[in-house]
Amino acid sequence: MSEDNFIDYYELLQLSPNADTDTIERVFRHLAKKLHPDNKESGDTDRFRMIVEAYRALSNPENRAGYDVRYQDYWNRRWKIASEAKNRTAFGDDRENRESMLSILYVQRRRDMKKPGMGSYEIASLLDMPMELVEFHVWYLKAKGWVERLDTGHLAITASGADQVERGRLRLTNDHMLTAGGAGDDGVRPTPTCTDQLMMKSTA
Repeated sequence: MSEDNFIDYYELLQLSPNADTDTIERVFRHLAKKLHPDNKESGDTDRFRMIVEAYRALSNPENRAGYDVRYQDYWNRRWKIASEAKNRTAFGDDRENRESMLSILYVQRRRDMKKPGMGSYEIASLLDMPMELVEFHVWYLKAKGWVERLDTGHLAITASGADQVERGRLRLTNDHMLTAGGAGDDGVRPTPTCTDQLMMKSTA
């Protein structure tokens, strides 16, 4: 059972994962009576079918042991997501990663208009980024209209995406011009970002 299809039977039966067999039996009978299709006031065929399925999984010790393994794995994944969501610093690189992806696609289209696209795996390799993260950023960039999927299956930057890259470059240039010779207040020249480096290579 995949995570997308996983059903929390304990929540469905309003039970604690530590509930004993007698408790499972008692709660099931109460819900079954309430949701049975013959009950004209509160009957619900779909929910009745689901609680029967849950009861069969949890009332049998062997079935429950197998289910509990999947249950624990499911919640471990959910807690990991919650932990990452609370740790806002984990999102710090997302914007830079998207800028790098756009810059790579900008350079590719600028250098070869006949083959303007790149594959997702190629981008993942170039940026040393997990495919799952690449897919997330592709979703965002496509939703913004900054990249498109070509007939070849490759990704390519759009005109709007190119504008976005160039706006970013203009902003960086203006920021550097505010300080003498491109140096910061402390006299240290800013280290070129990944986007800077890619753009410099494209114009080389």
